Amino acid sequence: MARIIPYAAIQYSAHEQWKWILKVHTNEGRKENPGKTFLAGSLAGITSSTFTYPLDLARARLAVTQKEQYNSLFQVFVKIWQQEGPTHLYRGFAPTIIGVIPYAGTSFFTYETLKRLHSEYSNGAPPNPFYRMIFGAIAGLLGQSSSYPLDIVRRRMQTSQVTGMPYRTILGTLKKIIREEGLIGLYKGLSLNWVKGSIAVGISFTTFDLLLNLLKQLV
Repeated sequence: MARIIPYAAIQYSAHEQWKWILKVHTNEGRKENPGKTFLAGSLAGITSSTFTYPLDLARARLAVTQKEQYNSLFQVFVKIWQQEGPTHLYRGFAPTIIGVIPYAGTSFFTYETLKRLHSEYSNGAPPNPFYRMIFGAIAGLLGQSSSYPLDIVRRRMQTSQVTGMPYRTILGTLKKIIREEGLIGLYKGLSLNWVKGSIAVGISFTTFDLLLNLLKQLV
């Protein structure tokens, strides 16, 4: 929760700003430039990941260690800083950024495109919350699928220091996984992520849209 709150806040606000900078149409029902729509989503993902990456690293460490090693989120940062150095707070950052480009770009592009198509076939009527949930779920499913191998690489590199496994570079990690686990090793847990990711992204997109529309009416 400590990670997802700032991550989501930065991502959605950054997406709105990048759409404005890139001059992407924001009104539902108007045609958008597909390339700019994808780019705005990718840049939003890069922005949010850059600012919140140490929290993502801490989450990964807490998930694979015993409580005796890290008693709290704060202790994760303290131990990494003292024992490994401050640069290790961004260990695995490269695969994260490479992976978030197709993930965020695909997610936002899919969601915005489905909303636009809905408006075109419904005479400009905005989609109701149920349709927004479905569109968000599809966006999450496609986004997860497009970047999952890099997500595996990211988690392996983030936790290599505490698991004792030598995952130091993107290419080296990919080769080690394929050599020891086969290509299927790059997709471990994907089916569960399809379920979890689709629900999470669907709720996230829907909540953001509804709250944004509500705030616009109030203001």
